[in-house]
Amino acid sequence: MTTMLKGIAASSGVAVAKAYLLVQPDLSFETKTVEDSESEKARLDAALAASIDELSLIKSKAVASLGEEAASVFDAHMMVLSDPEMTGQIKTVIDDKKVNAESALKEVTDMFISIFEGMDDNKYMQERAADIKDVTKRVMANLLGVKLPSPALINEEVIIVADDLTPSETAQLDKKFVKAFVTNVGGKTSHSAIMANTLEIPAVLGTKNITTLVKDGQMLAANGLTGDVIIEPTEEQAASFVEAGKVYAAKKAEWAALKDAKTLTADGKHFELAANIGAPKDVEGVNANGAEAVGLYRTEFLYMESDHFPTEDEQYAAYKAVLEGMNGKPVVVRTMDIGGDKTLPYFDLPEEMNPFLGWRALRISLTQGAGEEMFRTQLRALLRASVHGRLRIMFPMVALVTEFRAAKAIYEEEKAKLIADGVAVADGIEVGIMIEIPAAAVLADQFAKEVDFFSIGTNDLIQYSMASDRMNERVSYLYQPYNPSLLRLINHVVKSAHAEGKWAGMCGAMAGDQKAVPLLMGIGLDEFSMSATSVLETRSLMKRLDSTKMEELADKALTQAATMEEVLALVDDYTK
Repeated sequence: MTTMLKGIAASSGVAVAKAYLLVQPDLSFETKTVEDSESEKARLDAALAASIDELSLIKSKAVASLGEEAASVFDAHMMVLSDPEMTGQIKTVIDDKKVNAESALKEVTDMFISIFEGMDDNKYMQERAADIKDVTKRVMANLLGVKLPSPALINEEVIIVADDLTPSETAQLDKKFVKAFVTNVGGKTSHSAIMANTLEIPAVLGTKNITTLVKDGQMLAANGLTGDVIIEPTEEQAASFVEAGKVYAAKKAEWAALKDAKTLTADGKHFELAANIGAPKDVEGVNANGAEAVGLYRTEFLYMESDHFPTEDEQYAAYKAVLEGMNGKPVVVRTMDIGGDKTLPYFDLPEEMNPFLGWRALRISLTQGAGEEMFRTQLRALLRASVHGRLRIMFPMVALVTEFRAAKAIYEEEKAKLIADGVAVADGIEVGIMIEIPAAAVLADQFAKEVDFFSIGTNDLIQYSMASDRMNERVSYLYQPYNPSLLRLINHVVKSAHAEGKWAGMCGAMAGDQKAVPLLMGIGLDEFSMSATSVLETRSLMKRLDSTKMEELADKALTQAATMEEVLALVDDYTK
């Protein structure tokens, strides 16, 4: 039966394909007494062999996308499944207690997990407990005959359907097969949306209940431009989605003609169009879309895709690859922004009531001990890599001038140490801050005296200004990038930077929002950093707009408008 849903259009594009449910299956079972122990042991052996085959395939895919070292975790998982000590004990329980394989598997693995988790002073053994939990789930799924979702194993065209997608799950997606994804939760600024845009995969988020309505393998149509989703579309509906996809592809081809053009307005004013990335491999998309810089390199993905703190040399290699890949164009690297919903399995973050307002980002970097050590390692890697391109370093989650001074002091210490050791460091590295906390935005005139640049992170600035969780659909109406109050904050930041001869950019979703771009041009924002896929569309838009007219627009929005709706009406008037 055809079912129509409306979600949030989070990443442009249109797809029609089979649904792939990325939902954890029910692994509950009944303990049963069995007469034929040999049959149960044969079932166990078959489930173990199937699990090893799956992990081997997942590992080969992970090596290709993440590298040999990051994929080595799967070797550990396969070793657990091949351990005769553990598998032998499971078979002994089947023989002695005459129970089914599921029951014996749970009894023995629970015992091993409990023992290893209890070794508080042995981090290696605690990690083995996590490995056993993970592989037990896979073996249990094979015993029960249910599918454990494995994005890395997808080998046909699908639309991923999930409650939400974690960064690690998204990193496993192969664009060749994954044509779109649709989720229950999330919005334009969630990590799912950010990753979808980076991977250039259409996405519709926040449908509320797609996972309960669609079955694995059902046909699905998703439009990331409008937020429309149809389960089991009719032939006519599917054809209309395919046609919409062709129209969008034609527009993209039109924009592609501007790839090597300078970003100039109708009256000849230049703005810098940059792209946001999460990994060195994303640079290819940045260049393919004609971006003039990397305006945000989210380095936390280096940490999140590893099973250990990335070493100085590992980080240096990544930063060097990005700087060289950009061929002398500027690269803004944000230092590690861990915390909130971005956690590390090997770093013990505290449980907090409000983690987004808690110990995260620069707050961790400035904490004596492991946090500061991580920060120093990252800064050394960045400073060493600086000779390979045009580096700009940005500190995230800054609230106080004293925080910036403390971070800059550590930066200067590490720079001095490297130079003293005879290590080459580039001249003219710019050091700036991300403006995402209202306190920093309000005090921008003072920050501007000390920083080299600002980059406005509107995703968080909006939610903190409006006291509105951007992941909570009940208050999503308060996510208002065009609200006059936010525009006034942005205007103050930009004018404060210019008063001190500094530049101001933006790396939040608003920078690539086609309704917001005219306003930001009028305010005088210098650099717009967005998903690579939005660069050419934005260049095309700017080419049609007169910067002096946009200044008039911004002035009216800042001085005369009281609501978001009034601002949008002004934008429509000035951009017809």
